[in-house]
Amino acid sequence: MLSTKQDDEQALQNIIETFRGKKGITISLLSKIQESYGYLPQEVLSKVAKELDIPEASLYGVATFYAMFRFKPLGKYTIKLCRGTACHVQGSLLIAQEVMRHLGISEGETTDDGLFTLELVACLGCCSLAPVMMVGEDVYGRLTPDRAVKVLDGYRTNKRGEGNNG
Repeated sequence: MLSTKQDDEQALQNIIETFRGKKGITISLLSKIQESYGYLPQEVLSKVAKELDIPEASLYGVATFYAMFRFKPLGKYTIKLCRGTACHVQGSLLIAQEVMRHLGISEGETTDDGLFTLELVACLGCCSLAPVMMVGEDVYGRLTPDRAVKVLDGYRTNKRGEGNNG
């Protein structure tokens, strides 16, 4: 992700120049912006639309249609909570409900402190450890709602991996 205002401005100018005068660029353009910023900032979309003479509504139309685009930055840690069959049978819905309650967010949202973003995913491929969640690249299995909360609290206190029994 970008670090300084000058870096931001230079990166944005590079993106604009890369796509200037080209047709059929919307998805690639949005992808490049998100790659640079981590999400699609409103002020950046407005500037790009103006500079490239693209209706801002067109950019938003494409960005809201595809699930891969975000309008808010991701948290430091992305929580991927498995909702696959094995995890569902083992109680992942209760874990999801407790995680959302504990963090005060819904699916796709980021905590106010910017630490966590929650994603419910179809399968993590760890069925023998069901129910499973990932926090960043770390996998936690055989969870209960209480253990899931303990894992997340471990990240808040920099004691990653606490509550893991999988």
